Amino acid sequence: MPPKKSNTLTEAELRLMKILWRRGESAVNDLVAAMPEDEPLAYNSVLTTIRILEQKGYVEHRQEGRAFVYRPLMLEQEAGRSEVKHVLSRFFGNSREQLLLTLLGDGEISREELERLRAAIRNAKPDEVNEI
Repeated sequence: MPPKKSNTLTEAELRLMKILWRRGESAVNDLVAAMPEDEPLAYNSVLTTIRILEQKGYVEHRQEGRAFVYRPLMLEQEAGRSEVKHVLSRFFGNSREQLLLTLLGDGEISREELERLRAAIRNAKPDEVNEI
């Protein structure tokens, strides 16, 4: 049986998405040229990866002459939320509390980050479903 397809982003997919989010519409040649020098990808690798992103619903293309021009279908923030929801479900049983406790317990949070989190928690509005 073939492996189950994942809608999360691989490292290579995320690198291409970051370029698309920054540049907007881009042909494969543009994506290859925009790759960081320390993390280059060959034309065929970029082409394969962008096609996978299209199958996953992250990008779409239009034809311009002989080239396909790709554009992102979701904002970077949306993709980030989707990834966090995936991690939340997979590792923390959908418990936001467990996720935050894990993040707070790693000892790598600055005083400024902690203050911003406190303010965000104070200003957070619970789901209407939970209000009784």
